[in-house]
Order: sequence, then C-alpha cells, then structure tokens
Amino acid sequence: MEWTEVIVLVIAFATLMALGVPISFCIGIATIATMLITIQTAPSVTTVAQRMATGLDSFALLAIPFFILSGQLMNRGGIARRLIDLAKVLVGMLPGGLAFVNILASMLFGSISGSAVAAASAIGGFMTPLMDKEGYDRGYSAAVNISSATTGMLIPPSNILIVYSLASGGVSIAALFLAGYLPGILMGLAIMIVAASIAVLRKYPVGSGFRLGESVKRFLDAIPSLLLILIVMGGIIAGYFTATEASAVAVLYTFILSVLIYREVKFKELPSVLLSTALTTAVVMLLIGTSMGMSWILAYTNIPQTVSTALITLTENKFAILLIINFILLFVGAFMDMTPAVLIFTPIFLPVAIGLGIDPIHFGIMMVMNLCIGLCTPPVGSVLFVGCGIADVSISKVIRPLVPMFLAMIAALMLVTYIPEITMFLPKFFGY
Repeated sequence: MEWTEVIVLVIAFATLMALGVPISFCIGIATIATMLITIQTAPSVTTVAQRMATGLDSFALLAIPFFILSGQLMNRGGIARRLIDLAKVLVGMLPGGLAFVNILASMLFGSISGSAVAAASAIGGFMTPLMDKEGYDRGYSAAVNISSATTGMLIPPSNILIVYSLASGGVSIAALFLAGYLPGILMGLAIMIVAASIAVLRKYPVGSGFRLGESVKRFLDAIPSLLLILIVMGGIIAGYFTATEASAVAVLYTFILSVLIYREVKFKELPSVLLSTALTTAVVMLLIGTSMGMSWILAYTNIPQTVSTALITLTENKFAILLIINFILLFVGAFMDMTPAVLIFTPIFLPVAIGLGIDPIHFGIMMVMNLCIGLCTPPVGSVLFVGCGIADVSISKVIRPLVPMFLAMIAALMLVTYIPEITMFLPKFFGY
C-alpha cells in the first residue's frame, strides 16, 4: 500500500465533504483523484465507470426500488395511523403512554417499510400533535421519534441489509433479515426504558385505555397492515420466493391495501408516488455505484489487509478489537450516510471479523446497528433532521433528551456485539 494514495483519498474526500458536496460525488471524485496517482487519466475514469456499472449489476439490488415503492405507498396509505392505533391499544395505558406508542408504532412501521426516514416522517407527523396536547415537551417528543425510527433499519425488510449482503460477497439476505429481529426489538426496548424513566421523572400523564370493543376494532383494522410482515418473511423462510421477489410481492400487496381497500391513495396520485420512488432510488443507486468504485480502490491499495494487520498487531484481544471497530464505525456514522459506509467499510472490517471467528451475519447486524446510531447524530444524521423538521423544533432542544436514548442504543449495541446468540438465534433456528 502506498500511503500517498491513502492520504490523497482521505484529504480529497474530507475536503469535498467540508465544502458541502453531495456524498456520492465526494466518493466518486475522491476515488478518481486517488486513481490518477498510479493510473493514467483515461483509464482512471473508465475504471470508475466500469466498477460503478459492475456494482449495480446485481439481481439482489432490484429489491431496493421495490421496497422503496412499497414504503411510499404505505406512507401515504393510512397504514401509519392504523399502526399507531394498534400501539395505543397495546401500550397506551402505561405511564408516559404516548411515548411508548410512538416507539412501538415506529418499530411496527419500520418493520413494514424498511425506512427510518419514512418512519420518522409518518409516525412523527401523527404523534407530535397528540403529545403536544398531553403536555409533552416538544424536544422530548422529537427525541423519542428520532431514536425509535432507526429500529426499522434492523427489523426487516431492510434495504441496508441488502446492501450489506452485496458488500460482503453474498451473505444470505434471508438470514440477515431473520438476524435483525431480536437486535431491533432490543434497541426498541432500550429506548422504551429511557423514555419510561424520563416520563416518570417529568410526571407525564398515564395514557388512556380503550373499551374492549374499541380495542378489538383497532386491532382488526391493523391486521391487514401487519400481514405484510407474514407474507414477506413467511414467503422467504418457506422458500416460496427470494428477497428480491418478496419485494415485488410487497409492492403488489401494499398497492391493493392502500389503493383498493383503504382507498387513501388515489389513482391520480400514483404518478407522484412513482416519481418520488424513482428519485429516491436514483440517489441510493448512485451512492452504491460510487461506493463500489471506492471499495475497488481500497482493495487495490491493500487497505483492508493493512488495517487487519494493524489491529491484530495492536492487540489480539477479540473484545478490544471489536470495541475499536465499534468506536470507528460510531465516528464514521456521524459523518457518512449508511449506504456508502456499509459498502466502503465492510471490505475493510469483515476480514478482521472473520479472522476473529465472527460470523458474517453477526458482524453485518452489528455494523448496521452501529451505523443506525449515526442517523440520530449531527452533522449528517438524516433522521435527526427529518425528526426535528416534523416536530418543528431546533436540534439544540432535541439533543439533551436524545443523549440518554443515544446511550441506551449504544448499550444495546454492546450487548449485540458481545452476545452473538442475540443475533444468531433466529437464523440458526430456521436452518441458516
């Protein structure tokens, strides 16, 4: 490895980020700048283009636009409101009940849409006015919404787990989906413990319950939405279809539910839904393409091998190495979006993890769970900004109540890191 190439890569990337250049262009330009040191100009640009095309030429990636479209339909189709009603029935009567409702509804919506931003937007839009009426602090309401929305990146279907499968060289998407359930639930429970403690200290009101008939009605209304989880995951586990085919099934089901049954998405609104899906997909695919180019240059300069050797030279203690990797990823997550972070750092750290005897499935969940925390932190936390925008509150007012939830998420991360059975139980149970 030539250190000159590494220095150029890091400085170019950091400079472009500081100037506010979009992350995908930062990655692509920094990659080309690094290649120019050892490769002539024309081959440099050609190589990046080839790596981008090769990186996107994957059947598994077809699942991403389908799941994005499914999430768009759910976001507009009244599914969020029905899941909130179900959450009220289940946990609304607890002290600080609306905070629990927010967290549980985010977990349910995230498990269906696979998008943290969509969960923060949809659930936050409904819950913020309700929590205002009950006297909840606006910053606390936003903090609850922001932190709980990230659980949707772990609880399947999750686009980022599909990206990790690509970056890791073909780890089973079905196994990753199964592995994400318990860590996602654990993260949600950790946030609930903090939310309950704050609710008791601030004496927030106990939520009101429902009569039996009303509870049953709200539960039945939510069943069609929850069936999507059974259809997608049940079909994958039973072997009826792949994760990519499951994404198309999810679109068909959410279309029937949102357009034909609930009728909250009109046919005239479908072009705007498709346009929004296309724009989001284009951004994600550009990130994936440029990140694959950077991954190639990292491999070309032997950075993964160098990092692996350096970590093992520093210490042979498995506990310490995992702690170092987690600290690095927490830092990276604060400055980089999840998709490029997974694509760039998986080839660097996965060989280290495998060398320590860690299952790639376990490492993938640990990595994604770690980067979920970055979605809640400045300066580039997308969920943080969406949550603050939905609640119409400044980041400074959200940070204070968000810090204990942030610490709870880190505690959950440590449990998942050092107790692999949390991640591996379901994949092993279903034979993966």
